[in-house]
Amino acid sequence: MRKNRLKLGLFIPPFHPLYENPTLCIERDLQITQFADEIGMSEIWFGEHHSGGYEIIMSPELMVAAAAERTKSIKLGTGVITLPYHNPLMTANRLCQLDHQTRGRLLFGGGPGLLTADAHMLGLDARESRDKLDEGISVISRLLAGEWVTEKTSWYDLNDAHCHLLPYNGPGSLPIGVASAFSPSGGTLAAKYDTAMLCLAATSPDGYDALAGNWKIACDTAEKYGRTMNPAVLRCATDMHIAETRDEAMDQARKGFEVTQRYFANQTAHVANEGMDVTLEDLIERGEAVVGTPDDAVAQIRRLEEKVPDFGTLLLLDKNWATFENKKRSLEMMMRYVLPEINGDNVSRQKSFDWQGEHAEEYFKTFQQAAQRAFEKHAAQTEADK
Repeated sequence: MRKNRLKLGLFIPPFHPLYENPTLCIERDLQITQFADEIGMSEIWFGEHHSGGYEIIMSPELMVAAAAERTKSIKLGTGVITLPYHNPLMTANRLCQLDHQTRGRLLFGGGPGLLTADAHMLGLDARESRDKLDEGISVISRLLAGEWVTEKTSWYDLNDAHCHLLPYNGPGSLPIGVASAFSPSGGTLAAKYDTAMLCLAATSPDGYDALAGNWKIACDTAEKYGRTMNPAVLRCATDMHIAETRDEAMDQARKGFEVTQRYFANQTAHVANEGMDVTLEDLIERGEAVVGTPDDAVAQIRRLEEKVPDFGTLLLLDKNWATFENKKRSLEMMMRYVLPEINGDNVSRQKSFDWQGEHAEEYFKTFQQAAQRAFEKHAAQTEADK
């Protein structure tokens, strides 16, 4: 049994084809968020990107605000705000307002920025982004905790900066997460600032190999600060689409995969020059993706548990491989079949079922005797009333 229950979340960058209506694509992202809330998923994250044509959420804060009006309990995350692109005081102020609008359901995720093209348009050196992420997380966490900050760096100059509206549940209450992929920087920063880790490449070949190592770096670094990392704060992101059979799942996902792959092939760093030669079967064979049945999803989660036992949340990367209805069915099956298996939700029910079955003959005889006794009592009473 797990020490903590695995939760299920959704990570929406998003990935929308160039031939679809962008307005309706964004609407669909909000609709899937509403559905995720209805079936009891734990959290959903919206990305920030500014180039490339597919990832057309430019402001995760706007998506969170809209989603808050359509949902009741699901937590809503910025996944992630690219901190080097924004003044940290302005970011902290937007977060505080959003935390109130969501009634404390906001999750703040920060990152250095994945798309070099975005940094290029802003005249920024992407090679400096991780250092800026460190600075940004530092000052924003202090502002959210209610501190006043006077600080000058190469990219911001703050004088008596403070949030005049603090988070919904009080200073320092807003959960923070740091993006982590291959390099050790994410784990180091998570430990340094006592935040969650968003492992956004957990099952890619390099990301899977680095997962345990980066977690160890986080744990070792936290120890230096006198803290202990809780695996419950670790989010592992992966590609999964499931159906009743593997063949059905493959048929549902293949076209969408090929469309999305065109976007990755347009960014050589994402596919290591493999381009459109990569097939869905390739991803499945090397363990990068699951396109199959609930049992396949369970097996993939067990693989991740080998790297970090008791990691807290499985984040499904929403790449729009399947139609809207098939995607909803896949999410429902994850909640209905996969999570209960991982969390042992039905262990007690199974024990009770087995125990009842072991005594079935005995109990049935008792039932028959009780029924016979009732008939005899009724007959005796009828005779006495004559």
